[in-house]
Amino acid sequence: MVAPSRPVSDVRKRVIDTATALLGTPYKFGGTTPTGFDCTGYVGYVFGKAAGVSLPRTSIEQIQAGEPLPATRLQPGDLVYFRIGRKKDLHLGIYLGDGRFIHAPSSGGAVNVQSLGMDYWRARFLGARRILSL
Repeated sequence: MVAPSRPVSDVRKRVIDTATALLGTPYKFGGTTPTGFDCTGYVGYVFGKAAGVSLPRTSIEQIQAGEPLPATRLQPGDLVYFRIGRKKDLHLGIYLGDGRFIHAPSSGGAVNVQSLGMDYWRARFLGARRILSL
C-alpha cells in the first residue's frame, strides 16, 4: 500500500511541515483552529494555511474534493480516509510518506502520526484523494 519515494514539491512540503507543527494539538469536536481540531477541521486548516486551498467542512465533502487515487500512488500531502463506526462516519488524515499519516483523532486524543499498516487502519481504509496537483 506504500508508494515509492519521490521528491516532494514545495507546496506539499509546506503542507507536511504545517501538519507536523500541530502535533499534540488536542481534539475538539467541531474544532477548526490550533486550540483544538476535529479531523476535518484539522485537514481544512492545514490545507488552507499551507497551500491556500479552501476545503469544505464535512468529511463527505472533503473526500469529494480533488481526484481519487489508488493507495499505491500516494504522495506526501494526499488525503487518506477511513470508515469509522456507522455507515456515514468517515475519518480523514494527511499522508506523510513511508506508510504514515497524521490526523486529529477522536475525543481525548491529540494530533498524532499513525501507520497505515496498523491492523486498525488497514481494516478501515477506504481510499485516498489528491488535492494538490503539484
